[in-house]
Amino acid sequence: MAEREITAEQIAEELRKLSVADLLVANATTFAQVAYAKLGERDVAQARLAIDGLRAIVPLLAGAIPEQAHRDLQQVVTNLQLAFASVASRPSEEDEAARQPAQEQSEGPAQDADG
Repeated sequence: MAEREITAEQIAEELRKLSVADLLVANATTFAQVAYAKLGERDVAQARLAIDGLRAIVPLLAGAIPEQAHRDLQQVVTNLQLAFASVASRPSEEDEAARQPAQEQSEGPAQDADG
């Protein structure tokens, strides 16, 4: 069975059929999925970048997609921002583990009043 080659003209035709709004929605969805995944990994820098990308796209879609879909995307942005704040404010397990020995060293052994 021979594979059918895709020509440059076919690609150009498919691109002409695409709606920019559809591409923006697809990218917004991808940014949201990546942001949630990065928050789960506690990679706040990458999560912030994905959220900022989503925040840049959503206003462009006002009037280009149904109003309810736009509101849903705005709600996703809000939910991500809340999740980001929660993750960013919570110390990681590594931070907690690093703090434990430091606290134990600063407390030192208990000494008697007699010296």
